[in-house]
Amino acid sequence: MLNTSDLLRGLTDTLILACLFDHDSYGYEINKKVTASSGGSFNFKEATLYTSFRRLEEGGYISSYWGGEETGARRRYYTITETGKSFFLENKEDWKTIKLLVDGLLEQNKQLSAE
Repeated sequence: MLNTSDLLRGLTDTLILACLFDHDSYGYEINKKVTASSGGSFNFKEATLYTSFRRLEEGGYISSYWGGEETGARRRYYTITETGKSFFLENKEDWKTIKLLVDGLLEQNKQLSAE
């Protein structure tokens, strides 16, 4: 069985930055987007999500502001910085490289098993 929480742990920051790349958002909306995009396979725990926000903000990758109360409760919105966009694009390239390496290792293992 796939342990998605282990996989997700190392990708949390990158997935958050991906959600913020085109528009500002808040925690619940980001979590909803990740869950929907993954067909329900990935879901952030609240503590994980807000720890990541804090880490990303301290690193200068995102900034935050309080939204208005027009739509109900006052929400803290997050926006990606230029540094965050560069960091996201680097992580995305790293992921492509890692994916190729893992795919190669799994394919090699499959060939060895068939022999």
